[in-house]
Amino acid sequence: MNILLVGATGATGKDLLELLIKDESIKRIDIFVRRDIAFQNDKLHVNIIDFDKPEQWKHLVKGDLLFSCLGTTLKAAGSKEEQKKVDYHYQYQFAKSAKENNVNTYVLVSSDYASTKSVFFYSRMKGQLEEDIKVLNFPRLIIFNPPILLRKGSNRKAEVVTTKILKFLNSLGLLKSSKPLATELLAKALLNSIKMSGKAVQSIKGQEIMNYV
Repeated sequence: MNILLVGATGATGKDLLELLIKDESIKRIDIFVRRDIAFQNDKLHVNIIDFDKPEQWKHLVKGDLLFSCLGTTLKAAGSKEEQKKVDYHYQYQFAKSAKENNVNTYVLVSSDYASTKSVFFYSRMKGQLEEDIKVLNFPRLIIFNPPILLRKGSNRKAEVVTTKILKFLNSLGLLKSSKPLATELLAKALLNSIKMSGKAVQSIKGQEIMNYV
């Protein structure tokens, strides 16, 4: 199996890449990044690209399956427009290129509460991405809607505070569907999902993800 991965330098992407490399059923892994990475492996192919120039790289998005783990925070992006460029436009362009190149399966890491009707910018943006990718009509589309993610060694203040609050509420039996999820568990679920039979369009939400770990 030949795998494509965008978002390989993020927390979930890194964990997923480690699993892909160890998986003997996977023969080739193409990742798409802004700059080279130190890690090397015989089946890993690093494509250094300018995400803003799809005409230069869209022909490279060829394989059996595309994992999309790309994403950023509003603070890191600097503005809603820049965040949307990464979380929506880049991911949609990769999906579109994959479909044009006959990639059979697309696996998207979206977010909890993604909805085009949300009053929150981030959730609304994620919901719009999901809906627009569905229109591309991949033979198989798997969308993951994880709760807040636990990243190894994360020092993001908002993330740390939110995680502590959720853990406290979970201990009281509240908001169990929003229990924080470690990125390494999400990565395992992503990989296992492609090895299980499922519907043409499949949404895996919240704690349902643990059924694939």
